[in-house]
Order: sequence, then structure tokens, then C-alpha cells
Amino acid sequence: QVQLVESGGGLVQTGGSLRLSCAASGSTLRIETIGWYRQAPGKQRELVADIKKGGSTNYADSVKGRFTISRDSAENAVYLQMDNMKPEDTATYYCRAWVPITPIAGQVYWGQGTQVTVSS
Repeated sequence: QVQLVESGGGLVQTGGSLRLSCAASGSTLRIETIGWYRQAPGKQRELVADIKKGGSTNYADSVKGRFTISRDSAENAVYLQMDNMKPEDTATYYCRAWVPITPIAGQVYWGQGTQVTVSS
């Protein structure tokens, strides 16, 4: 089992910055990929960025060059630095961890979410 707790959301103006944190606990050594998804009202949940155990990262095109994901294995935490934010970044942001069970299947864990609102 893996537990995820997000923090750092809030209200920011267009062009501003926020840093989200996700604290992981439980079977954290088994986490292969951890990252951030977001869901705006009326829209599907979408990938923002994730990072693999080896350090490789993946970003949605809409946030490339503005958001940076990082992972602190010693602290069992993952961070999302969000710069030059836009109103379309407004959403609930969720931390997600993937733990492999077989070579092709695994278990997904979600945090409770943190609200990010960007005012125009």
C-alpha cells in the first residue's frame, strides 16, 4: 500500500508561481513512477508530469517549459514547480503513484487532490 498526501495548492495570479508537494508513505520503495495529474471542472483527468525511478521525466505539451517535476527519494516526496501560470492551469491537482506487480501490470494510487486556481 502507498499513501499520498498533496499540499501547496492555492490562488495565484496569471504569470505567478506555485509549488506543489506530494508526500508518499507506505511501500514507497516499490513506486516505479510518480507524478501529477489534474482535472478541471467538466474535463477529464489529464497527465501534467511524471518521473520514473530512474529519473526520466514526462510532461504534457501544455506545461513544457513552465512546470518542473522533481523527486526527493530520501524524503519520499515529489514536487511540481509551476511558473508562468495561466488561467487554463486552474484545476484540482492529484498526485499519482504506480507500483508494478507484474512486468505489464501494476497498482495505481491517488492522493486526495489539491486545488489550484489561477486568476486572470
